[in-house]
Amino acid sequence: MTPLDPARERTLGGVYALAAYVLWGFMPLYFLLLAPMGPFEVVAWRILLSLVFCALLLTVLRAWPQLWAILRTPRLVLWTIVAGALIYVNWQVFLISTLTGHVIEGSLGYFINPIVTVLLGVLVLGERLRRAQWVAIGIAVVAVVVIVVGYGAFPWIALTLAGSFGVYGLVKKQIGPSVDAASGLTLESLWLAPVAVVQLIVVAVTGGLALGAVSGGHTALVLLAGIVTATPLLFFAAGARRSSLTVVGLLQFVAPILQFVTGAWILGEPMPLERWIGFALVWLALVVLTIDSVRAARRPRRRPAASDVAPVV
Repeated sequence: MTPLDPARERTLGGVYALAAYVLWGFMPLYFLLLAPMGPFEVVAWRILLSLVFCALLLTVLRAWPQLWAILRTPRLVLWTIVAGALIYVNWQVFLISTLTGHVIEGSLGYFINPIVTVLLGVLVLGERLRRAQWVAIGIAVVAVVVIVVGYGAFPWIALTLAGSFGVYGLVKKQIGPSVDAASGLTLESLWLAPVAVVQLIVVAVTGGLALGAVSGGHTALVLLAGIVTATPLLFFAAGARRSSLTVVGLLQFVAPILQFVTGAWILGEPMPLERWIGFALVWLALVVLTIDSVRAARRPRRRPAASDVAPVV
């Protein structure tokens, strides 16, 4: 077998990661096409169809033995249950933000996410912050205060998305390479399947299901939810294995930038001055964090530091 070219693999990894973040960035536009279906029905179908797609994928890849091995390890099973609960919160809040005209606030959550990741490294893993990382966190806190005071609304969507995604990434860090992307998403979807069924029953009783009641095209779009959910995750997994952490971490800003553009310019959501100021402060914090991460990656580390700009799957 011909040995792999490291340079080519790194380049290919960057392309895969970029593809994942571009797909995540434009995902609000896909879910907007599912209206008038509500967020609770959308999330339920997303869970069940992701489970179906992943089961087919594991069959094609002949990867069922890996999943059975995970199920024989109680510690990994517990972590996948926790991961499933966290991704459920993230998906549900993301769909609520997308389908209720809060795409911009959703993008803010993913802008804040790298800072939350660094903070979790300190609070949970006992890592030590560099001075620039403390500055970035301070600026981000000021940004949230500006948005709350100036805009007159607590950004619960942004903070919930950042918090749930940040802790989800921490759980993935605890799992490590023991659970591959396809098996992980399969198990997370499996644990959430009963929740999805209950949600569909409640929606059916209270207002009626939208699946099959709008049009053939709408039904087809809903049935693609599993593929739409799994594809960027698989691209990301392939990219993260090949590319450096710094490159993948820098590329993660592509998704919230595209979501912000979608909300502000495509959907025309309001951006008053105080929200611009808040976002500008968040972007300044990310610039500080990114420059510090790049510098840290270029020099040997003498002591443990909080996680640099890092992706969350």
